[in-house]
Amino acid sequence: MGVSGSGKSTVGAALARRLRVPFEDADHLHPQANVDKMAAGEPLTDNDRGPWLDQVGRWLVDHRDGGVMSCSALKRAYRDQLREHCGSTQFLHLHGPPELIERRMAARRGHFMPASLVRSQFDTLEPLDADEQGVVVDLSDEGRDTAAVVDFFLANAPSACDGP
Repeated sequence: MGVSGSGKSTVGAALARRLRVPFEDADHLHPQANVDKMAAGEPLTDNDRGPWLDQVGRWLVDHRDGGVMSCSALKRAYRDQLREHCGSTQFLHLHGPPELIERRMAARRGHFMPASLVRSQFDTLEPLDADEQGVVVDLSDEGRDTAAVVDFFLANAPSACDGP
């Protein structure tokens, strides 16, 4: 989980490879209306996100024996909606300062999410609460590579993430 540009897809794919489980990017599950809205520089509303989060939740149910999904899951309510589908869902929150994420977004090409929406994502972001299963990785250390993030998560996640 995390704002756009935090590395969810890259880290998620690497984690799935390490665990030898399927990977999906929630961006691929957005309805076209959501993609068009974001591409036009308009932030999604909770109503826009609801059906998309249900689609993500159905994928989690279908892969409850092992799977990794990259999904922004910015609000506690969104994470709760995902857990309604699959209660064992654990989160890896990729967290970095807005300036770092904005630099990453400015360098990114070919994605529908414009850099102009990064601030709105930070405004929406609710960090993991103490009662949520998950791990936070601080991306401020730009020397931390993808493998190190995966290692950190696996070393600090509850044992359910040991793989199938």
